[in-house]
Amino acid sequence: MSTTVYLQKDREKSLLRRHPWIFSKAIDKVKGKPEAGEAVDIVDQRGKWLARGAWSPDSQIRLRVWTFKQDEQIDTEFFVRRLQQAQAGRESLISRLQLSAYRLVAAESDLLPGITIDRYNDHLVCQLLSSGAEYHRHELIAALQQLYPTCSIYERSDVAVRKKEGLAERTGVLFGEAPPDELIIEENNGIKISVDIKGGHKTGFYLDQRDNRAIAGRYAKNRRVLNCFCYTGGFGVYALQGGAKEVINVDVSEPALALAKHNAELNKLDLSNAKFEKQDVFKLLREYREHGEKFDMIVLDPPKFAENKAQLIGACRGYKDINMLAFQLLNPEGILLTFSCSGLMTSELFQKIVADAALDAGREAQILERMTQAADHPIAAPYPEGYYLKGLVVRAI
Repeated sequence: MSTTVYLQKDREKSLLRRHPWIFSKAIDKVKGKPEAGEAVDIVDQRGKWLARGAWSPDSQIRLRVWTFKQDEQIDTEFFVRRLQQAQAGRESLISRLQLSAYRLVAAESDLLPGITIDRYNDHLVCQLLSSGAEYHRHELIAALQQLYPTCSIYERSDVAVRKKEGLAERTGVLFGEAPPDELIIEENNGIKISVDIKGGHKTGFYLDQRDNRAIAGRYAKNRRVLNCFCYTGGFGVYALQGGAKEVINVDVSEPALALAKHNAELNKLDLSNAKFEKQDVFKLLREYREHGEKFDMIVLDPPKFAENKAQLIGACRGYKDINMLAFQLLNPEGILLTFSCSGLMTSELFQKIVADAALDAGREAQILERMTQAADHPIAAPYPEGYYLKGLVVRAI
């Protein structure tokens, strides 16, 4: 007999709007003894069936909804259907941009909570970040093998958020051969990028910035460009290809900078116009200001500053600081591409921070474009938490 979870009175409203999370305080009682990750029936206080979700006893998000259809069971065929739906939604994008790498599954936004899957050529890289994803890993892998029989499957569940679900971090081959140390992918009709699936950030590369890298290339012509937190140099590659007169890539990681240089070489770009600086960005920006350095375009793509609400105030200070420094370093008519990948940072708050940074720098600023995550990272309409990447193209007058 399946376990049934009863909600407190009037706590079903979010489910009726198809939001996929139920927090611990919304639960009244549990009929049965579910295992961590087990699929349970969710009902309102009167016993009316609402949804079926994964039980997560160690997380504040106690339930993550798999389905709102009462007759839909969570088995291999369920994952086959969800994966087919996700693939179908990306086919036109893959064709239009000639992608060999893309996000196949964007967790809750693809109705597969806690599951992220990226495809790099013939390698599928999975992150299983919730109890439900962990509990059903065998059905998920079976579905992937059925739909992508020529692809290897590799796990990169080495993410701290698993601890909130009572799970240890995991990595390794799930099916087929281990990925090579270097994998060359293509995006935006021919740009080549080297990816390290086993050791790179996230699943190996930031696929979500694909469109924004192309935007950077369109603004770069004849400009002196400073690419901060460059990681593997994606924005720098596009800036060089777009005709930048100089690109300075900055990161604290020497291996990342080596890969950034390699990526420029892969695309046969003129490295006489490129520099690769191993520096702390905050420190370097202040040094540039002291020495009167000026740039025509600056890219700020920092790591996530806020992992939880308690860190948000500090994150705001960090974002304001680097944006203020960038405005101080820009020539008149300079362009700033600035980003936040902190999901807790709203677009309104981020715009206010950038506006305040310009004010403190004594600059007038105009927003020319808004940027967000690429289309293979969709946002489910009832799930605003799926909107995490915010970016602005700003003209400094």
